[in-house]
Amino acid sequence: MLTIDIDTARRFILGKQGLWPGRRWHGIQGTEQAMCEMEYLQLDPLQIIARSHDIKLYGRILDYTPGLWEEVTYDQRSFFDWGGWLATRPMGELPHWRVVMHRERDHGLRIQKMAHDHADAIVEMQTILRKRGIVSNRDFKMAKRKRTESYRGRKDSALALYYLWRTGEVMTHHRENFERFYALTETVAPAHLIHESDEHECDDFILKKLVSFYGLTQLRSVGDWLGRKVSAVELKHWREANLTSGEIIEVQVEGWKALHYVLGNDAELLRDLSAGRVPKAWVPLETTTTEEVVFLAPLDPVSARGRAKILFGFDYVWEVYKPVDKRKFGYYTLPILWGDRLVARFDSKLDRTTNTFIILGFWLEDEALGKDKAFAEALARGFARFGTFLGVNKLDAGTIGEPLLRNHVNSLITHDS
Repeated sequence: MLTIDIDTARRFILGKQGLWPGRRWHGIQGTEQAMCEMEYLQLDPLQIIARSHDIKLYGRILDYTPGLWEEVTYDQRSFFDWGGWLATRPMGELPHWRVVMHRERDHGLRIQKMAHDHADAIVEMQTILRKRGIVSNRDFKMAKRKRTESYRGRKDSALALYYLWRTGEVMTHHRENFERFYALTETVAPAHLIHESDEHECDDFILKKLVSFYGLTQLRSVGDWLGRKVSAVELKHWREANLTSGEIIEVQVEGWKALHYVLGNDAELLRDLSAGRVPKAWVPLETTTTEEVVFLAPLDPVSARGRAKILFGFDYVWEVYKPVDKRKFGYYTLPILWGDRLVARFDSKLDRTTNTFIILGFWLEDEALGKDKAFAEALARGFARFGTFLGVNKLDAGTIGEPLLRNHVNSLITHDS
């Protein structure tokens, strides 16, 4: 068992996700590398300033532009998207996920109910797909369809297509404005990947992928990931077998009560970090997060769903679904990573008529940072790169109350433009 401090744990999780000590991937090839290293790229349709998944990749990849993930996913077919928890997965993993797809088809109560309630529409969509090749939900007018009340779609055709996608009969061919266009699986995936792996092999692979995704995890509640019920005894046996083989190791983080697990292959990374060394594979191509802040997406796995509080002591809740009067900060507030800490947050919007990025609110965790020149310079560089990523002409930083920070942001943005 390894014992590490919270600083090492934080850097390890950030580094595993490609966010620390700086961007180590570049361009479209780097996009594919980053998406593989991240294990899952969770997708979200909301586009306020940019979509959450694009913001994630901007923070990890030099010269990333919105939509590059679609090119490597749908044009190059390096990944596929799938799941109730919608995310991309490397195409080579398809045989494992087809096991999970078929578990959902055969045992998932919601999926089975969908099959029962919309059986005729499912057969109809199968026939249309074989005839047309590529189909989207927009092809079917509401007036001619059976209306449904599901949040997955308002038409029976939408639920039928969704059912076929969730159970592996069809895949996403491409997207337009995030809308999914479907095609039969045999026309999207390579033929040698259209099969199911051994069930034990599938479970072992996905559990190890889950450990890698989280970096440090207690490895609980894994049933949703595997598409089946997993008892505490079964999970315990898996942990013990993989601890014995060295595939996973136990880690005690100082100050945390529970033991956590990491991949055995990551032990050397933890030793480097504990000794104050940056792992060679993590050396950034350009600036570090100390020299230039990075803005985290609302759904970034290092900070979403309460993890920001545990890792950074940073209380972050995505308030997009809260009523206006219940929001503490704003509709689309992003955390700011400086070095290996979350030190501030801001809410913003895009004025598309003037192509202006407007900061609606800006909040520091420590007011002293408002007079810190190094932070001011790092913040300005971060906003300059973010503006380039968004493709804006102007930035309105008037709501940044600290004069030093506001002046640095304004001067660098003006100079770079």
